[in-house]
Amino acid sequence: MSSVARKAALLSRFSDAYSQARLDAQCLLRRCIDKAETVQRIIYIATVEAFHVAKMAFRHFKIRVRKTLTPNYGGSNDFENAVSEYIICHLDLYDSVSSVNDVIRAMNVNPKISFPPEVDFCLLSDFIQEICCIAFAMQSLEPPLDIAFGADGEVFNDTKYRRSYDSDFTAPLVYYHVWPALMENDCVIMKGEAVTRRGFLEFSESCESVSK
Repeated sequence: MSSVARKAALLSRFSDAYSQARLDAQCLLRRCIDKAETVQRIIYIATVEAFHVAKMAFRHFKIRVRKTLTPNYGGSNDFENAVSEYIICHLDLYDSVSSVNDVIRAMNVNPKISFPPEVDFCLLSDFIQEICCIAFAMQSLEPPLDIAFGADGEVFNDTKYRRSYDSDFTAPLVYYHVWPALMENDCVIMKGEAVTRRGFLEFSESCESVSK
């Protein structure tokens, strides 16, 4: 498969993950959690952690491939091409199950969703595994694809995100993220989704001042 075809296939998988796998994961969580906001936050964090873990796994995998191929290609001008081609042909060697376990461990200590634990995040194993596999394969592209960094309270960027239907469409700040934007270098190639609200930062700051 050509590089262009691989990229198109991965974009399609990422789009399907947003439109279908994400909704399936929401249905699973809603059996345990009533609040839609909490469910959406959990899925967003699972997606971000899956990309982080998959990128780390890819770096380690590439190091192992370089060590394996060095005796045959060391010093050759074709070495980097050989490494890339080997990785592309052996993406199935990725230990996605191990990555899923790493993602769930990270979620269990994430203060935004882990205190108190309302649900066993193993429920999301299939969803997390799919995101890990997509993210891992995206690192084999040239250039690789990644998700945009998102923080609660950041200024809403309509280049990167669509507003959720229940947003305050006049609010300038992101209340929380539903789905990350997909990036190629500094260019957005697929928009994410965010919820915007007015007044939530002022409320949070007043609560903090009262607690102090």
